[in-house]
Amino acid sequence: MAGTTLVVSHQLRQGIPVLDGFYDAPDAVPDEPGQLLRVEPYGGDLPPGLEAHRILYTTTADDGVPALASGVVAVPAEPTGPVPLIAWAHGTVGVARACAPSLGRDAISTEGMPAMDALARNGWGMVATDYTGQGTEGDFPYLIGQGEGRSVLDAVRAVHQVAELDVSPETVIWGHSQGGHAALWAGQLAPTYAPDVAVVGIAALSAASDPLALAQVVTAHPGALGASLGISFVVAAYSRWYPDISLDDVTPAARTLVREAAARCTSEPGSLVTVLTGVAVSADTPILRTDPATGAIGRRLRENVALGPWQAPLFLGQGGADEVIVPRLQDDYVSRLCAAGRPLLYTKYPGRSHMGVLEPDSPLNADLEQWTQDRLAGLPQATTCP
Repeated sequence: MAGTTLVVSHQLRQGIPVLDGFYDAPDAVPDEPGQLLRVEPYGGDLPPGLEAHRILYTTTADDGVPALASGVVAVPAEPTGPVPLIAWAHGTVGVARACAPSLGRDAISTEGMPAMDALARNGWGMVATDYTGQGTEGDFPYLIGQGEGRSVLDAVRAVHQVAELDVSPETVIWGHSQGGHAALWAGQLAPTYAPDVAVVGIAALSAASDPLALAQVVTAHPGALGASLGISFVVAAYSRWYPDISLDDVTPAARTLVREAAARCTSEPGSLVTVLTGVAVSADTPILRTDPATGAIGRRLRENVALGPWQAPLFLGQGGADEVIVPRLQDDYVSRLCAAGRPLLYTKYPGRSHMGVLEPDSPLNADLEQWTQDRLAGLPQATTCP
């Protein structure tokens, strides 16, 4: 959500997948989070050398609120020993149930994901959560840190229960855009929520790290292509998650737009119509009634900024030409963490856009692979904080 485009991690593609019975809750569901409920082969387009399964598992939406989530786990087809796990947190694909990446063919693929050739080469596996509310029933936690982070961590727990997999304890978390926000929260929550998950590194790439600052940039440029869709995703998700936020916070003229956006996935061609409609609506009236920094929305956005601490090493990667998460927002966030005494490694990639930072020729790929190797080897991480 920024001055020129929408926070999306997938291009607009033709059609959306159709939900099937895999995602339905079984008759008996344990209360404990991270319990594997169902597993079956996944037939998507995988990076070379991998094989994969869909998983259904228990998680926690918020304190004391049980939920279900789904995802995909991919491992080397010919492992040479226990497989270290990368926990992938995906970026924006919409907020509707049918938007789950595991419903399609690219939940774990070379499209819009970094360093995918490194998985088989290094003997790493990857689990990619859909988060709760995509695939499964429930409310989708769009830029809501507790729900995102818990879905990520419980996916790791569930993978360790897949009988045919030999998974080592070490986990490294990667996430991009919305998923970068999820990665920050998963790493922050791990010591208290999932101390049994051995997180040894957190990589937040082009991260929507500060939802409040992001919302302020977007609302300052309401006519930007996709801005209204991003705002609609936030308002729709927050109104379902938080009792003090509702569609009453949206101007009456924009409520139909918000409802329509919340029902669409970025993969379906109808999203483009919604984007263009949003530009037209925003020309006459703002989406939100008030400044997003004020009231309940401001309070909730503020509480979803991850400020640590993180027990595992933290890496933030940022494209220098990112048109979605503009670099100054990430610079400000990093400065805030450094001032609070949070050690981290911050690397900027000149000329790289929001998605371009993940392209095969991006230097981020080699950096991420080496950084992950170092984390799994237990090496110390240097900090770029003063």
